[in-house]
Amino acid sequence: MKTIIIGGVAGGMSAATRLRRLDERREIVVFERGAYVSFANCGLPYFVGGVIEDRSALLLQTPESLAARFGLDVRVRHEVVGIDAAAKTVTVRNLDTGSELTETYDTLVLAGGSSAGLGPTTGFVPTHTLRSVEDVDRVLEVLRSLDGPERVVVVGAGYIGLEAVENLLARGAMVTLVQRGPQILSPLDPEMAAPIEQVLRGHGIDVRLGTTVTGARPGVVQLSDGTEVAADLVIEATGVHPETGLARAAGITVGQTGGIVVDGHQRTSDPSIFAVGDGVEKTDALDGRGILVTMAGLANRHGRAAADAIAGIDPGPAAPAFGTGIVGVLGITIATVGWSEKRLRASGRAHRVIHTHPSSHAGYYPGAQQMAVKLLVDPADDSILGAQIVGGEGVDKRIDVIATAMAGHISASGLSRLELAYAPQYGSAKDAVNLAGYVADNLRTGNTRTVQWHELDTLLDAGATLVDVRSPEEFTAGAIPGAVNVPLDELRDRHLELANGQLVVHCQVGQRGHTAARILTQLGYDVRNLDGGYLTWKAGTSPSRTSATAEKEAA
Repeated sequence: MKTIIIGGVAGGMSAATRLRRLDERREIVVFERGAYVSFANCGLPYFVGGVIEDRSALLLQTPESLAARFGLDVRVRHEVVGIDAAAKTVTVRNLDTGSELTETYDTLVLAGGSSAGLGPTTGFVPTHTLRSVEDVDRVLEVLRSLDGPERVVVVGAGYIGLEAVENLLARGAMVTLVQRGPQILSPLDPEMAAPIEQVLRGHGIDVRLGTTVTGARPGVVQLSDGTEVAADLVIEATGVHPETGLARAAGITVGQTGGIVVDGHQRTSDPSIFAVGDGVEKTDALDGRGILVTMAGLANRHGRAAADAIAGIDPGPAAPAFGTGIVGVLGITIATVGWSEKRLRASGRAHRVIHTHPSSHAGYYPGAQQMAVKLLVDPADDSILGAQIVGGEGVDKRIDVIATAMAGHISASGLSRLELAYAPQYGSAKDAVNLAGYVADNLRTGNTRTVQWHELDTLLDAGATLVDVRSPEEFTAGAIPGAVNVPLDELRDRHLELANGQLVVHCQVGQRGHTAARILTQLGYDVRNLDGGYLTWKAGTSPSRTSATAEKEAA
């Protein structure tokens, strides 16, 4: 039996090596149009920045090492240009010689991944993506050729764009970050993205939100806001699209997302052809619909599943995708799983929102760092719909716990009952995940009612009174306009000073506000707590985010 695999990076090589472990006699041929296979593409930006010093560390395997250990026939610089599904053949072009050959197969695995375009600056300013080892080589060739300061425009403020910004800054480059949307990292909700933007600007990055690249001339990039930016290099990081040209030409079904449709065993509409990786449509864990998730972990998992199916092993149905992701930039870690509030609102799906601002570990132990946690919950069954965490240390640990809870169908309130490892330097007796669970349980049982930062103005316009229960010093340092300051410890004695009607209480992060809400509720008031407190309101209403949103809406 013979299996051909098109694409030699994450999904393709996982399929190839797993299949060899299951079937020693099978002929396995891998065609890769690039010059390298099995390279660490997630590490590419860090080689640009010098964090990874040895280029060879990015090359996990070579055709020679794969042949020696796994008996694989790996051919780089070979591009599959056509599939004849009826005849079970592929046409392959040798990119070095231009010659073509035809290879037969019994089963075929498509692992072509995704690709990105280069935009309107091409031909005027050196423009490259950061998708391959060759890309990095070209980028470094440009940067090393410069005598003066490196001037770089990064287009796109997603994961790759932010990693590029951080590593270019580490080189001492002058960086302009251009983002089409009104915020950094569009999958995030705006109040979670605002701190990242502040950090970028604080490090001297010229952040242009609600802006696109419209053209270029030699050494200059032209922007939609009417300005021009001097540039020696442009990094294109505006996003990717699935590589489905071969599949479409072969008559293989492609979904509405643009990804190849596969079943639970990664089999396409042709029973002899499988597909894995970024070019494949995944199943969303929350609504069961097709979704594109371009994560290496999923590609590796699905490569393994395809190999099992080809070898005759039933791997069980593929687990749906939660879209768990994480990125670090300039000391901040940003992690997400599941749906955002923006997506839930756009779909009309009911949800509860929880904001907390816990510390990475016990506050009395030196070095504790504050994080912002956002949990999204289904009010009907208390299931977790998504989470976002922004902070320093400990963000990765918490998002993984929540992602695991979602996969295990643990409810939001159930997070409060998880027994997590505790020592002062690692966490708190009430871990950040437990705290989110406690808030979820209070909302589920009706012990508290909350209002979101973007709902506050509507309530105040309707006549509600805003009560700030922080200390006078905190109130003086910064307050929400129109708030009345009655410190929590004075609330029982001074509550008669408050106006009749609905009250909204708040503190810095929400915890004292909850206590105030419980006191006032039991004293007969109609009261809600501002979820996430002053910090969440401030992030959500930050001037830069608000102005960028207004500019986008006006356009």
